Amino acid sequence: MTIVKIVLEVVVILASVLLTMLILLHKGKGGGLSDMFGGGIGSNAGTSGAAEKNLNRLTIIVALIWVAIIIALDLISKYKLA
Repeated sequence: MTIVKIVLEVVVILASVLLTMLILLHKGKGGGLSDMFGGGIGSNAGTSGAAEKNLNRLTIIVALIWVAIIIALDLISKYKLA
């Protein structure tokens, strides 16, 4: 069972890095520090294309996988399965 735990730990690390990158890829919605200095003047915060929708879906899927693995690792540790 230790092999399963090690694999899950590696996958959660990879998912964490991927989730961080996916979140950083999202378009800013305005109201941040960049708007204070004029960075958000020409942006359309209300529109969302197909790429943005797919990025949202992928981010949600990776986040759900990340949460599921965290719960699985907790259950493994709690019941001393590994």
